[in-house]
Amino acid sequence: MDRLEIDNILKIDELENELEFERATSIQGKLRWMAKEDSSLEPIRQHLLVLIEKYETTHWNNEDKITEEQIKESDIAEKLISAESIFIQKRKELIKSKLKENEISQKDLAKLLGHRPNYMSELMNGVRPFSRDDIVVIYRLFEIEFEDLIPPFLKKEVTNHIKTTLGELKNTRVRLKINGLEAV
Repeated sequence: MDRLEIDNILKIDELENELEFERATSIQGKLRWMAKEDSSLEPIRQHLLVLIEKYETTHWNNEDKITEEQIKESDIAEKLISAESIFIQKRKELIKSKLKENEISQKDLAKLLGHRPNYMSELMNGVRPFSRDDIVVIYRLFEIEFEDLIPPFLKKEVTNHIKTTLGELKNTRVRLKINGLEAV
């Protein structure tokens, strides 16, 4: 379960680390303008604001207690969320370009995928993840490369498992490639 998936946010009492803090901040920013079209998102946005403020107060309020490790973790989290945002924006632009090229609206695409229009907006803006079926349909409809549709980021627990398991294997030439970014 991804704690910061939109359906889980209201169940969270606090953010656990810098990555969650940065992701919550990113999602809250997207929801700020999305809630204008879909008021059901406003309680989630407000809850994120409370979580963000609580995290900042607990972890960043006292300058004397801020460590180098905390700053490093924050820098990595910012870099990851920035990379995710760039990926999501590029994917959104590619899909919109193909929609325009094929004279199909985003609302039509929502219908093709079996989603309501507001849900489609959440997918396009990266607030919700596309399902595997959504990705395959978009690939087949518009011939957008999979690498432009599927985010290359891994959850931290997956990365940790792979690194640990690779350390246990005899073949040490295999490495998890992360292209300069820690996995999420």
